[in-house]
Amino acid sequence: MSSKKPDAIAQLQQRIAHAFRDPLLLECALTHPSYLHDHPDVAESNQRLEFLGDAVLQLALTEVLFDMFPGDREGSLSKYRSMLSKGKFLSDLAREIGLPAAMRMSASEEAAGGRNRDSALEDAFEALIGAIYIDSDLAVTRRVVLGLLGALPERLASMTPVENPKGRLQELVQPVYGNNAVRYVVTHASGGDHEREYEATVHINDKPMGRGRGTSKKTAEEAAALEALKAFETSGPASSNNAVAP
Repeated sequence: MSSKKPDAIAQLQQRIAHAFRDPLLLECALTHPSYLHDHPDVAESNQRLEFLGDAVLQLALTEVLFDMFPGDREGSLSKYRSMLSKGKFLSDLAREIGLPAAMRMSASEEAAGGRNRDSALEDAFEALIGAIYIDSDLAVTRRVVLGLLGALPERLASMTPVENPKGRLQELVQPVYGNNAVRYVVTHASGGDHEREYEATVHINDKPMGRGRGTSKKTAEEAAALEALKAFETSGPASSNNAVAP
């Protein structure tokens, strides 16, 4: 028989920065359906809370993204929301907060690796969000979600393949500093007509944040944008530690 560890429950509540007023809600959110097979006296698993939590998480993310990226269109916002609510991301987030150790499941399910199964962790994470919502309200749930995600632009940057580095940099900088904060300067050009090489620097709020080379102005600017993206992911575009040397 497998059950939750009391200290794991306390640690989980500490990590999500929410102490449940109704501990039974949290207990239900952590109850895998297999647990009921070994414990017929337990009335409910986390499946209904998962259903609710999925909807609450979608709403909280939609609200956060809508506020944070005022210049983005529906397609971009939908892409961001999908990235932040998909299975692998949620299961990894569940591991970050120590959710596996707090789950209740049957001995056979645990022996089969259920405590670390992505689908089980995703379900439990969504159920946890649903339980927080019932235990409090949407505002508190939104705060918890934001706390778990951390700095959202950086989180998204680490998840997004950089197919368009200039556009991606603009997406990350615009909500913080506005539409005109990013500026590219071609600082050098050399070579003959068919062997041209350009060097470009990207400035954010007039601070040089990335430098790149390329056989065209476009590729040089894209290389500069990639360097700036790395700096932004580390500590944000305004950090003087990330500015490139003149």
